[in-house]
Amino acid sequence: MAARPELQDQIRQLPHRPGVYKYFGEEDTIIYVGKAIDLRKRVSSYFTKQDHNKKTQQLVKNIRRIEFTIVDSESDAFLLENNLIKQHQPKYNILLKDGKTYPYLLLTNERFPRLIPTRNKIPGQGRYYGPYANVTGMNLLLELIRALYPLRTCTYNLSPQNIEAGKFKVCLEYHLGNCKGPCEGHQDEETYNQYIQQIRQILNGDLRLPKQYFRERMTQAAQEQQYELAHQFKLKLDKLDEFQSKSTIVNASLSNIDVFSIASNEKSAFISYLKVMNGSIVLTQSVEVQKKLDEPDEEILAPLIMQMRQEFESESKEVLTNVPVANLPLPGVTITQPQIGDKRKLIELGLKNVLYLRKEKESMNDRSKDLNEVRIMETMKKDLRLTELPKHIECFDNSNFQGDNPVAAMVCFRNARPSKKDYRHYHIKTVVGPNDFDSMYEVVTRRYRRLVDEGASLPQLVIVDGGKGQLSMAVKALKDLNLWGQIPVIGIAKRLEEIYVPNDPLPLYIDKKSETLRLIQRMRDEVHRFGITFHRSRRDAATLKTELTEVKGLGPVTADKLLTKFKSVKKIRELTEQELTTEVGKAKARILLNYFSQQEDAPIV
Repeated sequence: MAARPELQDQIRQLPHRPGVYKYFGEEDTIIYVGKAIDLRKRVSSYFTKQDHNKKTQQLVKNIRRIEFTIVDSESDAFLLENNLIKQHQPKYNILLKDGKTYPYLLLTNERFPRLIPTRNKIPGQGRYYGPYANVTGMNLLLELIRALYPLRTCTYNLSPQNIEAGKFKVCLEYHLGNCKGPCEGHQDEETYNQYIQQIRQILNGDLRLPKQYFRERMTQAAQEQQYELAHQFKLKLDKLDEFQSKSTIVNASLSNIDVFSIASNEKSAFISYLKVMNGSIVLTQSVEVQKKLDEPDEEILAPLIMQMRQEFESESKEVLTNVPVANLPLPGVTITQPQIGDKRKLIELGLKNVLYLRKEKESMNDRSKDLNEVRIMETMKKDLRLTELPKHIECFDNSNFQGDNPVAAMVCFRNARPSKKDYRHYHIKTVVGPNDFDSMYEVVTRRYRRLVDEGASLPQLVIVDGGKGQLSMAVKALKDLNLWGQIPVIGIAKRLEEIYVPNDPLPLYIDKKSETLRLIQRMRDEVHRFGITFHRSRRDAATLKTELTEVKGLGPVTADKLLTKFKSVKKIRELTEQELTTEVGKAKARILLNYFSQQEDAPIV
């Protein structure tokens, strides 16, 4: 698609440098932002390439102005592009929506710290762990920690002065054994901080230190014959083992890795993110993004890697992907596509997630379509006063041109969708001249006589394209086949889009915006298209055949044979004498060559 003259001037001014370009549409709004290693080459390609998809063609058609920004590197271009997309939300860019507020676990920086869930991250409050994509998983972790360690939940200021002054009293949590009462000085700060150190290890995904601590305490208590205390430590150790067994253990040697997998279909891309720490998958997140210009997977994944690492505060120095992603502005981070080993297994695990998500989404769309179709059929049943749901509908139309080559067509819809394998063409055999009424009688009779003979199921509704005359002939055909009363039939008149039913001189009123009328019109238009295409092909073939059969000494059999093989008189004209002789023999070849020669020598009138 050639650029407008004013755009051509702008494109010629673009440098051969890396940068970001912005396309402006109507009302001078940004409709697309892109990055490029070579700005002029990239922007020019939009207007010179011939194989753009429809969405890209629509984008190019709407471009009114171009702006650009030069940067030092492709990485800088990537960052600037990402920021501009978030700022302006262009129509034709994949919109990288800022993620919802994920929850954190906050370990406060108070004396006797608390562990609390929160969605608000306020600097200076303490150390935040997360964010957690799965709230249920976060709550399970919090529940585990509270079961293992007697942490306080009150909001008192437990300064030494306040505790010594006896300002606070222990609460119900103390009497339940969930807190050791630091508010009244019943628990020393050193022991409490030991718990906090182990909690930090757990929150970092490392269970080795807390497991070692409980194992040592259990052994010591058993040696001192404090069996009840030893049992309590064993129960805590069992809880840690149970929690670890629920985590996906991949390989103890794999630590601090981000794994991104992507799979897509025509409309959407599905991305899985796995965060691996200390040999375990500690976070999983899957997202879907809508495609705008049929972007390739690597182009979609690159900005999402940046965004998801930022959202989940990843500091991993290694990123694994299943598609090539280059030039991300992540200094010190390696991005690889593993082909074998445990890292490849991580990629395959992520792919399982996205393929499942894609399948579920497609299945949901199919279910939505099914529900939509059932609703349409139920509406049609009500509007047309049918006794059955019209799951199988057939629609007929006749086609002729000045009485020549009369044909008819039938289209079939099943569950409100076209069933093209059931479409049928008909040559009108018993009717001479342009008689739509008798032609309708013939094709309806032929269609349902055949279905009855074959024992096939009959439709729940028949539609004829035409008014009372065509409808009455369809009714007559059904009566003559003893099918009247078994198949409902209606007619749609072209002039006012009126629906006629048998034995009623007045048309049936249906709301012009109703789904019933829209489906009937869609079937009428489809059968008209199908019939016209067939009629045109017959008419063209007849015209060609007539031209050849007018040649003296050449019969219809020979004309049919040549047209079937070469499709047109033009191609037959281009054959050599030897080729024609091979097809029709020496005598007929000579007749055709003389005919073509006379046509070329004929004077132009």
